[in-house]
Amino acid sequence: MLLEVEGLNVYYGEAIHALRDLSFSIAQGEIVSIIGANGAGKSTLMWTLVGLLKPRSGRISMGGKILKPIPHLAVAEGIALVPERRRLFPNLTVKENLSLGGYLRKDRAGLAKDRDYVFELFPILKERLAQYAGTLSGGQQQMLAIGRALMCKPRLLLLDEPSLGLAPVLVDQVFSAIQEIADTGTTILLVEQNALEALQISRRAYVLEVGRIVLEGSGMDLLKDKIVREAYLGKLGGQTP
Repeated sequence: MLLEVEGLNVYYGEAIHALRDLSFSIAQGEIVSIIGANGAGKSTLMWTLVGLLKPRSGRISMGGKILKPIPHLAVAEGIALVPERRRLFPNLTVKENLSLGGYLRKDRAGLAKDRDYVFELFPILKERLAQYAGTLSGGQQQMLAIGRALMCKPRLLLLDEPSLGLAPVLVDQVFSAIQEIADTGTTILLVEQNALEALQISRRAYVLEVGRIVLEGSGMDLLKDKIVREAYLGKLGGQTP
């Protein structure tokens, strides 16, 4: 397994037990989704995986190596996060944001190659290189956030609500790009409220409720699950997608 999470417990202060004995794994090359309602603990999990939150107990290992809760070490081990609401540097240009994504790398030829790959995925970013990130549209900002993460050359790409606030046509573009990234061999963990889009492209998926995994299976199996349809796919009615 590329990523293994075992018995993870995360608290905010003493009162809020955000993640409860959480265990799951991701194999190399998979797209794995975690779906759940607001407050289920999805973003808490992402911040914990990159070392921004320290678990009370449990362990996270990457390629068999236990990760310490230190952000730059997570990046060095090949984990990159595209956070919820993008969190770009708004007063820096597109070019500067992309450059910061590769700040730990020394291979200039590799950086240039990966930047070209980002432009293949999102051609609009090449046209906007000198534009400040804060002046981009929401969809363009999401593309830039994904591109910035790809400049780390991650083994594991974490995507936290990539469709949030986007028009349907842009959601389709972003999920198409996610599939293309996975096709190159990059492993993806996707946290998403848009369960339909997420499950359709996921090899496996987990349902998170109040910090616990309550259901797991293949993406297609969860799409057909009655409980999942009623809770997260209400717009599909009683039909199986």
